[in-house]
Amino acid sequence: MLAFIFKRLGQSILVMLAVALISFVMFRYVGDPVASMVSQEASMADQEFLRESLGLNDPFYEQFFRFIVNALQGNFGISYRLQTPVAELIMSRLPATIELALTSAAIALVFGILAGVFTALNRKNPAAAAIMAFSLIGVSLPTFLIGIGLIYIFAVELQWLPSFGRGEVIDFGWWRTGFLTETGLRSIILPAITLSLFQMTLIMRLVRAEMLEVLRQDYIKFARARGLSKRAINFSHALKNTMVPVITIAGLQLGSIITGALITETVFQWPGIGSLFLSSVAVVDVPVMAAYLIFVGFVFVIVNLIVDILYYVVDPRLRVGAAKGH
Repeated sequence: MLAFIFKRLGQSILVMLAVALISFVMFRYVGDPVASMVSQEASMADQEFLRESLGLNDPFYEQFFRFIVNALQGNFGISYRLQTPVAELIMSRLPATIELALTSAAIALVFGILAGVFTALNRKNPAAAAIMAFSLIGVSLPTFLIGIGLIYIFAVELQWLPSFGRGEVIDFGWWRTGFLTETGLRSIILPAITLSLFQMTLIMRLVRAEMLEVLRQDYIKFARARGLSKRAINFSHALKNTMVPVITIAGLQLGSIITGALITETVFQWPGIGSLFLSSVAVVDVPVMAAYLIFVGFVFVIVNLIVDILYYVVDPRLRVGAAKGH
């Protein structure tokens, strides 16, 4: 088990180094940092002095090593547009994105698994057919169109929920949460549903397909021949084995919720890091863009590491293969 974890950690470090290299190239060679930091009246001598003091004339490998050391310390430089440390900008908006992502992930997992199991066990039920037809909406329609549709129905026509913003928040140190206020809870409903709909339908269809495949296996037929109840067969045997391949796909898709939140955050004017990234792209705020790229890479690396460990735990074939040295 430890050897497996250390192997995955080593691979994760290599991936993060590759992401850091891409971020550094973007940070260093997209535009001129000095030109963004000085006024138009600055002389060439002043610009050259600043470039030398910042180490921009140092060899590539020295600059890259310094960039990694600063990144490990949470120092990503100063935003060109806001003249504020990038780390402060990220940390001020991170709680909003994490709360939106966690809420969307919970909706996608709970309703996706329940709907997948229901449609697999009740294939001839009209409700199952309706769920499968409805799932086409989440798979085929783009996220921004779903968000606009929900805003029109529930915010404009019915006026049940707010159409933008995060609502009232409460501060807990550096963390700002909207889960403890009524307006905060009402504000997160529409963006969370919008962000989770694609992932939910994907998980539902995956669970349904895997469940139907498992129900055809010989050991399920043997369990029926032994006289086990349908509940025991469906949930103790079939569902447990269904979740083995689902963990990998679901984990990767849930990791993409955070990275894919930028469209939803823009539609609902949600004050998260996704909307910060898009506004930074519009003005070529390279430090913020580079920090966001590292953050996205870090999220996927952590999610993949957790998925690999869970897969190793639930799938005995991997443990047997590791014990044999495969």
